[in-house]
This record gives sequence, structure tokens and C-alpha cells, in this order.
Amino acid sequence: MELISTVSDLFLHLDKNLAIVIQNYGLLSYFFLFLIIFLETGFVVTPFLPGDSLLFAAGALAAGQTLDVNLLFPSLAFAAVAGDTANYWIGHYIGPRVFQGKSRFFKKEHLDRTHNFYEKHGGKAIILARFVPIVRTFAPFVAGVGKMKYKHFIAYNLIGGLVWVALFIFGGYFFGNLPIVKNNFHLVILVIIFLSILPAIIEYLKHRQSAKSSL
Repeated sequence: MELISTVSDLFLHLDKNLAIVIQNYGLLSYFFLFLIIFLETGFVVTPFLPGDSLLFAAGALAAGQTLDVNLLFPSLAFAAVAGDTANYWIGHYIGPRVFQGKSRFFKKEHLDRTHNFYEKHGGKAIILARFVPIVRTFAPFVAGVGKMKYKHFIAYNLIGGLVWVALFIFGGYFFGNLPIVKNNFHLVILVIIFLSILPAIIEYLKHRQSAKSSL
């Protein structure tokens, strides 16, 4: 219960928590931000880290001259692209080993299906996944497992990473210091989180409806 309360406080008061980190660590804060974005996109086991909301909060602080947006955007864009790249290669190398043995969860037909899906929809999937928490953490891994060609992956990875970081960094930069946003920052963060997971909710409801229709 205490852990849930701590995580909630981290997300809902991200602007204040981030401001404290910047105040205490100065330039080292850029490294911490880089590391969080890299881990959130680069490792399947860390999808719980803040992504969209952290970028927006960082952009808002940059508008207040607490951070330099000219350093913030390129460093975090690089973190996002590098994270997805690392995730892709982890899936690429670990995937075949996982699917070699008999496993209840990792079946060869799932690998073949994943490969076919990314060959057909890979580009759109990689770009759109950037805007869905948790999904963006798994998408590059699955692309690597499914043997999506790297030259295709890296192109969509660059587009998705740059657009994702730019949207939230500059969204925070231009709107984060508006009085209505500043005075209701925790509500804005909740809206960002909700809008981020909305596509996944819609897709889940469609899948359930389709499953019911097929019965």
C-alpha cells in the first residue's frame, strides 16, 4: 500500500519532484532524465517508469528556465531512439533462444505470427506504439523477436522517437506554464496518462466485442 502511495505521488507531483531533483543535482539531472527514458523504452521489465508525463513535466520546467530545452530535446530524443534500438537487439538475440525449447508461453507459431505482422504493419506499429505506455516498451522487443528487418525498424524508430519526444517536450514547454495548467498540473498529468492508455483500452474492448460476436 505504501509503495502504491509513493508511485502515485511520483506521478501526480512529477513537476515538484523533478524540480527537487534538478535543484539538488543540477546538470546531472539531464543524465537521470536520459536514463529513465532509455530504460522505459529499452527494457521489457521497466514499462512502469514515467514516459509521456515525465517529458511533459521536463518541458514545462524548461519553459521556466529550470532546464535548457536546447539540451533537453536532443538528449531525450537520443535516449528514446537508443532505448528502442537496445530493446530490438535484446529481442533479436534472446528471442530465438526463448522459442527453441518447449514453453507454455513462447510458442514457435507466435514467433511466426509476430514476424508476419511486423512485415505487414511494422512501420505503423512501431510509430504508434510510442504513444501507448507499456506497449511502447514491448513493441521493439517483439519486432526484434519477429526478425523485423533492422533497416526498416531504425527508420520508424527514428520517426517515432523524434515525434514522441518533440510532442511532449514542446507541449510542456509551450503549455506547461499557463496558469490553468500550472495550477492543475496533477490533473493534466492524469489526463495525459488516460489519453495515452485510451487506444489500448479501445483495442481491448474491440477484441472482447469481436470475441463475443464469434461465439
